[in-house]
Amino acid sequence: MKLPPKTTPKEIQPSPSQYQKAIEQCDWLETRFGLPTFIPFDENELLLGYQKRWIADDSPLKIAEKSRRTGITWAEAADAVLTASKSKAALGTNHFYVGSNKEMAREFIDAAAMWAKAFNKAAGDIEEEMFFDDGQDGKEILTFVIHFASGFKIQALSSKPSNLRGMQGNVTIDEAAFHLLLAEVLKAALALTMWGAKVRLISTHNGSENQFNQLIEDSRAGRKRYSVHRITLDDACAEGLYQRICQRLGTPWSQEAEEQWKNDLLSDTASQEDALEEYFCVPKHGGGAYISRALIDKAMQKPGDNGQPIVIRYKQTPEWNAMRPDLRAADIKDWCNEVLLPELMKLSPDHRHCLGEDFARKGDLTCLWIGAIQQDLSLHVPLVVELRNIPYKQQEQILFFLIDRSPRFIGAQLDATGNGEYLAEQAVDKYGSSLVESVKISETWYRESMPVMKSYYEDFDIVIPKDADILDDLRSIQINNRGVPRIPDAKTDDKKERHGDSAIACCMLVMASKMEGGEIDYIALPGKSDRAHSSMRNAADYGVKPQGCF
Repeated sequence: MKLPPKTTPKEIQPSPSQYQKAIEQCDWLETRFGLPTFIPFDENELLLGYQKRWIADDSPLKIAEKSRRTGITWAEAADAVLTASKSKAALGTNHFYVGSNKEMAREFIDAAAMWAKAFNKAAGDIEEEMFFDDGQDGKEILTFVIHFASGFKIQALSSKPSNLRGMQGNVTIDEAAFHLLLAEVLKAALALTMWGAKVRLISTHNGSENQFNQLIEDSRAGRKRYSVHRITLDDACAEGLYQRICQRLGTPWSQEAEEQWKNDLLSDTASQEDALEEYFCVPKHGGGAYISRALIDKAMQKPGDNGQPIVIRYKQTPEWNAMRPDLRAADIKDWCNEVLLPELMKLSPDHRHCLGEDFARKGDLTCLWIGAIQQDLSLHVPLVVELRNIPYKQQEQILFFLIDRSPRFIGAQLDATGNGEYLAEQAVDKYGSSLVESVKISETWYRESMPVMKSYYEDFDIVIPKDADILDDLRSIQINNRGVPRIPDAKTDDKKERHGDSAIACCMLVMASKMEGGEIDYIALPGKSDRAHSSMRNAADYGVKPQGCF
């Protein structure tokens, strides 16, 4: 495994033995910024795993949503020293720190001075300089500065936006969610990026409606290009935060002591909401429906005969399930030709198409959403198919029928959680992994995919059928106590027959619309000989009439 491309001092480079240890213990984990997504605690290393990944991330814009006192600002001070101590030829630059109060500014400069000494970088002592504010007040402001032999400096400024005007260098906005004028500070900081400077936002949360949280949501939805790091108390402890605290205090570490320490922190907060916000990156007031009724209503269009969205529902009985497989196959073949084909023939060959699916065998529904990608990249959902109590092989028939007859088909995302893995595997075998993605639904999937789907509703980039059940499914998405938008474990409708099935299928559809596996050209209907061959192959030419629509 390669070291991060950034040149870092020996003191904070993971040793080869530590890399090997991480690889041996965590070979199933991905890497991020050239480092494993989990790095075991090493008492001989100065920085913990998440701190190293923060420094290794060289993105122009990045955000850390974090638990309190996890040491990200301390790591940021190390990065500031690495940058300010470089020569201009080595792409060194100034670094400006913008905290929300004077004490934070002094703490950051003290940390930077410590790192400069540890790295043996030629730097002067901490100086106090008077900065003249040329704004309305015209006051002189005390700032803290460290000058380096490279000619660059680290300077802690006040949170007044005008202080960044005319500056050039990287900017750290600390506790960004608590800045009264965050929008103006960020506006001034982003102007510096025109000449290659970088902006870092670090903060715990301060409410779901705070601009800091909105930036994170927009970044996860792909509307902003910030790189987002999420460090909860559990994340930090997994990579050694409490072990480092014990090391500093000279006390023995044990798992029991760590759990007690965390429990004490959480119980000391005023409320559970406070604990979740302060230590688990869950902004307050995040409850309720994830997507508002108004946004869903705006996206809905009444079914009709002129290309408007339509919902087709099909269910079967236990007696039908007990029929011979070849008779069930014949039944489904006729149903597809008589019910689905007329709707598929309405799809425009000028548009690319995609599919999202949520699987169920019994109890819940299998939902299949067909999406037409418009010229402006918005999504129109002309057809939704809901299946109840349909065997695996017949679901496979219906899925393949839809894909084979969707013009310029570019991809599908299928639910491969639990029993859904069979159908997803069959589809991947038939169409290839570049055209069909098998998706395991997990909390990580919810966290990363739901904001993307939500952005389509917020930007009015999706049209869906006007349907009460679909409305209920979408409204069932809730923010859980870990700050993740997801479907609750219980049934989500009054009849106890649905489980947010359409919401999952819609989210899969949105993600499928972004696939780049190439498209299947429109496939014409087969001739008589082809149909006869297909009938013989499937043993399905029995002429059994379709039944069971609901």
